[in-house]
Amino acid sequence: MKRLEASVYGQVQGVSFRVAIRRIAQSLGLRGWVRNEMDGSVRVVAEGDETALRKLLAYLHDGPPLARVVRVDTEWREATRAFSSFQVRM
Repeated sequence: MKRLEASVYGQVQGVSFRVAIRRIAQSLGLRGWVRNEMDGSVRVVAEGDETALRKLLAYLHDGPPLARVVRVDTEWREATRAFSSFQVRM
């Protein structure tokens, strides 16, 4: 189990980005959360199988159709197993 922490920059708020990330993360069996940040970015913290996390990361670079991702900053860590599901946070 690994933990992916990512900040996604660009036109990523107001384009259903969080909902899309939750749907994909859940389909991949990942746990964690996604939320909008005050600086206009989207923050993602996800834990699970590294292969599934890499699939999520690939999607973060594209996002849903209306999104325009310009940068994704990532950090890899060991999983904390602190999450029971994948949620959209406010």
